[in-house]
Amino acid sequence: MELTIFILRLAIYILAFPIYLLNFLGLWGRICKKCFPYFLARFTVMYNEQMASKKRELFGNLQEFAGPSGKLSLLEVGCGTGANFRFYPPGCRVTCIDPNPNFEKFLIKSIAENRHLQFERFVIAAGENMHQVADGSVDVVVCTLVLCSVKNQEQILREVCRVLRPGGAFYFMEHVAAERSTWNSFWQQVLDPVWPLLFDGCILTRESWKTLERAGFSKLKLQHIQAPLSWEMVRPHIYGYAVK
Repeated sequence: MELTIFILRLAIYILAFPIYLLNFLGLWGRICKKCFPYFLARFTVMYNEQMASKKRELFGNLQEFAGPSGKLSLLEVGCGTGANFRFYPPGCRVTCIDPNPNFEKFLIKSIAENRHLQFERFVIAAGENMHQVADGSVDVVVCTLVLCSVKNQEQILREVCRVLRPGGAFYFMEHVAAERSTWNSFWQQVLDPVWPLLFDGCILTRESWKTLERAGFSKLKLQHIQAPLSWEMVRPHIYGYAVK
């Protein structure tokens, strides 16, 4: 099995050589940063259609974490195009963080389509360093399809805990590594070297649930599912929430 994976990876390296060369020259990252938002805008339409019931289930109790004022203060990390906005409760105050400034025009469109929300600001920053957000200042942090691509999962979860108020919650929905010894796991391992280059740092084989279990939340509600998605590679999912 390992020899087969090695041979197939070698074939992929050869086929993807132009991409690796552009990446070595420092050009591929710039191309991806500009093009990826257009891909994600299309992908999230499909993703929301197929995952709508799971997202409604996941975000169904968001309002329970609202502060004394009754208004929910929510920070979305890796907000992308704003695909989650329609699932948030009316009156929710939303701050968005993403390291890619090219998402801003897509966010503006999503904001215009979701007038039930109170949009606060868009911060250009990586989730591992959210110093623009004060300690204990938000009720809820949301992170969907982001932990697969961050450079340091442990650091981003430390930042999440820092910005959450005591008793606040972290909501997540992530694709993860498939169960070992399955064909899905086999192809994830084969494609893993080139996948991050094609999809802006996304890694197929991350076992993100293990990082969440070690993060020190007082409560963790986590479920593993096979998501009803067209793309076999990203069907293994986890979703749930954790309370600080």
